[in-house]
Amino acid sequence: MAKGSIKVGDEVVITATVRKRVTEDRVSVMIPSYSQPHSIVDRTPHISSGQKIELIGEVMRVDEHTITVGGRDLGITVSRDAVRKR
Repeated sequence: MAKGSIKVGDEVVITATVRKRVTEDRVSVMIPSYSQPHSIVDRTPHISSGQKIELIGEVMRVDEHTITVGGRDLGITVSRDAVRKR
């Protein structure tokens, strides 16, 4: 998805999959190419396991194979294929 066109400061989207609700206001998500547990704030009352959601953040660093994305619920490094420009 993301090739040489993404640069620091760009706004990008990562499509994550909901794993489960952790607390009333947080859900656990799986992020492509990110092998660590991750949870985000989500107060949506009817969210279910397997549902796809979009996480939006700003590119903080770019290298040959990975992109670091920061934002309200993000601060992760993923492969270039896991992101797309917004």
